[in-house]
Amino acid sequence: MAIKHWAVGGVVAVMVAVGAYVALNTGRAQAPASTFVLLDGTSKSTADLQGRVTLVNFWATSCTTCVAEMPEIVATYNKYNAKGFDTLAVAMSYDPPSYVVNFAETRKLPFQVAIDNTGGVAKAWGDVRLTPSTFIVNKRGEIVKTYVGAPNFPELHQLIEKLLAET
Repeated sequence: MAIKHWAVGGVVAVMVAVGAYVALNTGRAQAPASTFVLLDGTSKSTADLQGRVTLVNFWATSCTTCVAEMPEIVATYNKYNAKGFDTLAVAMSYDPPSYVVNFAETRKLPFQVAIDNTGGVAKAWGDVRLTPSTFIVNKRGEIVKTYVGAPNFPELHQLIEKLLAET
């Protein structure tokens, strides 16, 4: 019986520690230094994200949730872009480039799309393996929120509005 209480206490302590780390670390983690290779052959670096609130979305054409959420990501971009918001969609290394290009062109994605050919960008951003994984980066280049799976878009919009209002 004492061992069971000790184990439960240990689990609770770990959960509290993780929760405190997440709460204290929110808004403090710098986005990792990365170079994104865009569909047009140009590149963009993490440093280029500073000064704008940016949604960085790791996705794949084979991911049904990614495909399903893309219209909402487009709508979010269209709603906030003129106010200082940007979006960067990063296709996973296993996604065939021709599929990514076709997807971006047929759906007329209005934001920049990158292909992570080597998997290095996903690795740098916390070894992303699950798609969709979405990072919200503030104007100072800090990751303030991470979503694994489709975001709650009303909540996401509130966060974007708050971050856009910050100086």
